[in-house]
Amino acid sequence: MANLKLTRVDKVQVLTWSDGGKGNVFNGDAVDEWSAVLDELENTPGKAGLVITSDDPKFFSSGLDVPWVMQQADVKPFVSQLEDFFIRLSLLNMPVVAAINGHAYAGGAVLACAADFRYMRADRGRFCFSEVKLGLPFTAPLLEVIRLLPAPDALYELALTGDAWGGDECAARGVVSAALQENDVLSAAMARAEQLAEFDRRTYTAIKRGLRRQLELVTKP
Repeated sequence: MANLKLTRVDKVQVLTWSDGGKGNVFNGDAVDEWSAVLDELENTPGKAGLVITSDDPKFFSSGLDVPWVMQQADVKPFVSQLEDFFIRLSLLNMPVVAAINGHAYAGGAVLACAADFRYMRADRGRFCFSEVKLGLPFTAPLLEVIRLLPAPDALYELALTGDAWGGDECAARGVVSAALQENDVLSAAMARAEQLAEFDRRTYTAIKRGLRRQLELVTKP
């Protein structure tokens, strides 16, 4: 895999995104690569958990690869591909924890929402749904993904203002489980994933998918 590195630590798979300083952006190739990783993860036997992180010094993910998107004659196939990926990640058959060690903007924030739990840096990095400022309304499936945040009041404000919140505010408003210093983010996410990985995987998946059933009911336009 060109930009995604999957490393197993006991029962936890650590997925590190690095696209060479481009900001960990989503384009057709990136989503294809993510989808291939999900193929592998879904078929991982036994107890397992997943931690998603980045080794970009600034970004967890900056969202869409806007220049690439602007070059597409028809963006509908890509949008559908992106929706399918986020829904698939949201319903993945194992615990998923995001270690947000940099900015999570737009599609990067959606990626964080698809996780079951989130941990974020307190000293650097912002969480932001910039779609309202970019003139890019959420599609119905993506709305269901961001609604997975267990903080509806915060989600409402973030989605309608496009404000960028730091880790401390995200933790205070329930967007993330905790805001920590840089060196502690990954270890906290790992500890949570290790804890969750001990549960019966089928039971955990059934409960998660039950709580997220609306994702399976979304009808694409």
